[in-house]
Amino acid sequence: MLSQPVFIVVMGVSGCGKSTIGEGVAAGLSAAFKDGDELHPQTNIERMSAGIALTDEDRWPWLDTIVQFAQTHTDKQQSIVIACSALKASYRVRLAAGAAPTCFVYLKGSRELIGRRQSQREGHFMPASLIDSQFATLQSPEPEPNVVTADIDQPIVDVIEQAIAQLQTLINNDH
Repeated sequence: MLSQPVFIVVMGVSGCGKSTIGEGVAAGLSAAFKDGDELHPQTNIERMSAGIALTDEDRWPWLDTIVQFAQTHTDKQQSIVIACSALKASYRVRLAAGAAPTCFVYLKGSRELIGRRQSQREGHFMPASLIDSQFATLQSPEPEPNVVTADIDQPIVDVIEQAIAQLQTLINNDH
């Protein structure tokens, strides 16, 4: 259990397991879960479906929508976990700008591992062809405050347990 309502962003490049891990983290912490992809405006989905990488201008309104969605939960004293790529430091600053304490779970994996996972994915609008642009855009959050890192090259249950343990320590001791 967490000592207060928090906004947790499960982040990383497409195909790293944000939704799966995010759902598990939310369940383990008795928090709500939302896939940030569901909050994209239709124009962003159309661009990505066409293999066009999003620009910062495309992302700002989406990130603001995520913050507003999270704030509705934390205002009701409920923690929320949202899966969101949050690839750049500036995106993470924007996400953390809400009133609730914000933490990030960085799902870290090699280009090869994530490329394999992405190529096996079905029914998602983000094509595997954009994986290189995701890695090119990624600015590692590891040196930033309020970030925990989970290595995804292990069983999903272990990634979830590792993330939850690190989050509980971070949130209950630092916030």
